Amino acid sequence: MMNPFIKTTILSSILLLPLTAFAQEVITLSPTSDDMTPILREKLEKVTDVDLKIVFTEGTYKFLPKLAVNRYSEVTNHSNGLKHVIFPLDNFESIEIDGNGAELLFHGLTAPFQFYNNEKITVKDLSIDWDVPFTFVADVTGVNKDEGWIDVKPWTDHQWSLKNGYIQFPNVDGFSYTSLGNTLDFDKKHQRVAHGAWDRSTKTTKVEQLKDGVLRLHQQLEHYPIVGVVMASKGDREHHRYAPAFQVKHSRNVTFENVVVHHALGMGFLFERTENITLNKVGVYLLDGAKRIISSTADATHFAGCKGDILIDHSRFENMLDDGVNVHGVYTIIDKVINKNTVRVSLGHYEQMGFEIAVAKDEMWFIQQPSVQRAATNRIKSVKVINEQYTDITFENPLVKGLKTGDLLENKTWNPTFTLRNSIIRDHRARNVVLKTPLKIVIENNKFSSMMSSIFFRGETYFWFESGAVEDVLIKNNTFDYFAYSGAPHALMYITPRLGKAFNQNEIYDRNIRFENNEVYTFGNRIVWADRVDGLTIKNNNIINNIDMPSVQKSLPLFEFTNSKNIELKNNSFEGSFYQAVKADKESRETIKDDGSIK
Repeated sequence: MMNPFIKTTILSSILLLPLTAFAQEVITLSPTSDDMTPILREKLEKVTDVDLKIVFTEGTYKFLPKLAVNRYSEVTNHSNGLKHVIFPLDNFESIEIDGNGAELLFHGLTAPFQFYNNEKITVKDLSIDWDVPFTFVADVTGVNKDEGWIDVKPWTDHQWSLKNGYIQFPNVDGFSYTSLGNTLDFDKKHQRVAHGAWDRSTKTTKVEQLKDGVLRLHQQLEHYPIVGVVMASKGDREHHRYAPAFQVKHSRNVTFENVVVHHALGMGFLFERTENITLNKVGVYLLDGAKRIISSTADATHFAGCKGDILIDHSRFENMLDDGVNVHGVYTIIDKVINKNTVRVSLGHYEQMGFEIAVAKDEMWFIQQPSVQRAATNRIKSVKVINEQYTDITFENPLVKGLKTGDLLENKTWNPTFTLRNSIIRDHRARNVVLKTPLKIVIENNKFSSMMSSIFFRGETYFWFESGAVEDVLIKNNTFDYFAYSGAPHALMYITPRLGKAFNQNEIYDRNIRFENNEVYTFGNRIVWADRVDGLTIKNNNIINNIDMPSVQKSLPLFEFTNSKNIELKNNSFEGSFYQAVKADKESRETIKDDGSIK
C-alpha cells in the first residue's frame, strides 16, 4: 500500500504542473505596415515573468531605430558604443521566440537582437534582412593602371550619392561611411569572390561622374580589379562592424533552428562567454532573387570565450565578408605584477575592449615568454574590472615565479568542444572555418569552398590575441571544391600560429590533427600547409586536380611542413598533375611517415 505522504506529494506535484506551464508570459505579434519597434517595446516593458515567449504571426515586420532602446554595448570583434537595440532580452530563465516563418526587416543602424544573461534561449523559424543594404556594389567597366583609375557602374538597388567628389553610402538616416573602405571583387556569374582577388582599401582621391551612370574612381592601387568583376565595398574599418544580427552574451543552453540572416551590419551570429550552443538549419546567405552580392558584412558565426558543446548542423553560410565560423578564446597580456597573488592584465585588440576575461573560480593558464606552452595553472579568487581595457585578477595561490610584463593569461575553464557537420560554407571572403580551442573538434560531412583556406588554425599572441592551440581535431568525410583561389598564398588546411617577437618562433603550437577520408577538387594549390604542429595525420583522402582555373601561386607542393613532427601521410590518392608531393624542412623530415601513395 502506498505511503499516504508520498501519495499526497505526487498529487500535489501533478496539480502544480499546469500552474508552472502557464507561468510563461507570452507576447504575440502580428504584422502591420507601421514601425513595429514601439509596439514591441511597449509589450516588453510590461513583462514581469522570468519566462518569456514571443510568437510572430507569419508575415513581414519592419523595425526602425528611431524608438529603439539605446544602450551602450560592448560587442566583441565589433565597435563598442551606443546601439539602437530592437530586442533587448536580458536576465530571463527562459526565452522562446517562435517566428512561424516571419520576415523581420530592419532599417538603418540597428542591433536587432541582444540576449544577455539568460539561462535558456530558443529561437526558431524566422529570417532577418535590411531594407537598404550597407554595401556599395558596382560593375567594373574599365581600368587604367598607368593613370590610376577604375570605372564602375553602381548597382541601382543600393543607396549612394556623389558629394564633393566622394561616394557616400548607404545614406540612411544621415549616416554614411567615411570612405568606400574595405573592398573585394566578385565573379558576377557565380556570385562568389573573383579568382585571384585581393582585399584592398578604397580611399579615392577623386570620383568623376561620367555618362551612362559610370563613375571614375581615382586611386593608386597595388592590386587592380579586372574588367567584368563586381566590386563590393563595406565602408571604413571604424564603422563597418556596427552590430551582429544576433548577439548572445553571458548565457547558456542556446538553440537556433531554421533562422536565416540575409544581411547584417556585422556578424550574423555572435556568441560571447556562452555555454552550450546549437545551430540547426540556420543560414547566412542572400535572399533568393535579391540583386545583392553580400550577406553579412563580417563572419557568419563567431564564438568568443565560450564553453560546453557547440554544434552547427545542416546549416548554410554564403556571401558574407568574413569567415564562416570562428571559434577562439582570448589571450590577455600581463600589464603589471601587483603583488604575489595579483596581476593587472590588458586586452590587446581594440575590438576586444570590454570583453569579460574571467570571473572568480575560473582557472587560468600562465604562458611565459619565450615559450608559448600552457604551463602553470591557478584559480581566480577575485576579479576587479578597472575599465574596458584593464582588469586586476587576484589568484587563490601565489603567482608562478618569473612572471613579467608581456606574458599572457589564457582562460582554461572557458573552452568549448566544437562540431560542424552536414553544412555548406562557400562563396565568401576569408576562411570557411577558423578553429582555436584545445577541446575536441569534429568537422564532418560538410561542403566547403573558400577564397582563402577552408580550414585555418592560427592562435595569435599579438594583433587579434585570439587563443588557443588545438589538441584534438578530426576532419573527415568532407568535400573541398575550389579553395585558396585568392591572390594571397593559402592552402586547403593552413596551420600557422602567429606569435609576437618575444616568443619562440619554432616551438610546437598545435597538436593532434587528423585529416581523413575527404574528397578534394583543386586547380593546383597546396592541400596542407603546416607550421609548428605535433601529430598530423593525412590519410585516405582522394585529391583530384580537375578545376580549369589558372594557378595563382606558382610551383606549389601538395603538402608543406615546417618546424613540425610526427606527420603521417598514408593511403592518399591523386588524379591529375602536380608540381611536388611533399616539401618539408629538416626538423619535419626527421619524423615524417610517408607511404609514398602520392608520388
